[in-house]
Amino acid sequence: MNNKNIKLSKSEIKKYTSYLSTNLIRNVVFFSGGIILFIAGCVIYGIILNLREAPLSQTTADKGLTTLNDANILIDRRAYKLMLYDDTVFIKSYKANFGRNINVPKCKDGDLATPVGEYRICDIDTTSRYHIFFKIDYPNLTDAKEALRKGVINQNIFDKLKFDSDYDVCPDSSTYLGGNVGIQGIGRLNFIFKYLPFNYNWTDGSVAISNEDMDELYSVIKKGTKVVIK
Repeated sequence: MNNKNIKLSKSEIKKYTSYLSTNLIRNVVFFSGGIILFIAGCVIYGIILNLREAPLSQTTADKGLTTLNDANILIDRRAYKLMLYDDTVFIKSYKANFGRNINVPKCKDGDLATPVGEYRICDIDTTSRYHIFFKIDYPNLTDAKEALRKGVINQNIFDKLKFDSDYDVCPDSSTYLGGNVGIQGIGRLNFIFKYLPFNYNWTDGSVAISNEDMDELYSVIKKGTKVVIK
């Protein structure tokens, strides 16, 4: 059987090239359009869900309260919720997302995990790139004791963290344990992320809620507020 080279004329090559280009463009358009429709659908669904949420002023009034005298926060990583209480009275819950490493509690710098335990808000930053930032006192004395017991920090570092704890200042975040985490808004991508109807953990370890939700919390939260993360 003789092998013969198949030669195409310039007009045939142009025809096939045009056909392939047309199909490629069509496929790209359909694929891109599908992604856009999916994102738009998620956003619209998220907007509908958010419209159902009552403002903090209403949920507070529904409890027969005019102000919160002992506001505190409970955060449930498994339920993706941040819950606001006045003493033991539940006031309102907020959708929350966490550090990218959701499977373990934070124990070292750069692990992208969210701390677990009982903390206090040690600083409030209203100029944060994430809208508002409530910094918590991680690593606190409990974290420092556990780290010293495991031998991951030495006595000098423990004494420094204990000093910070005794004087109610934000702890040093430059140690092996890391730090500079807390509760934050979303920032400039707020319009997209706040309407996602699914959970997406994207932070370096902080707890993220929408900018609007941070504004509500800012109206009742102060330095020293207790924050429990479980």
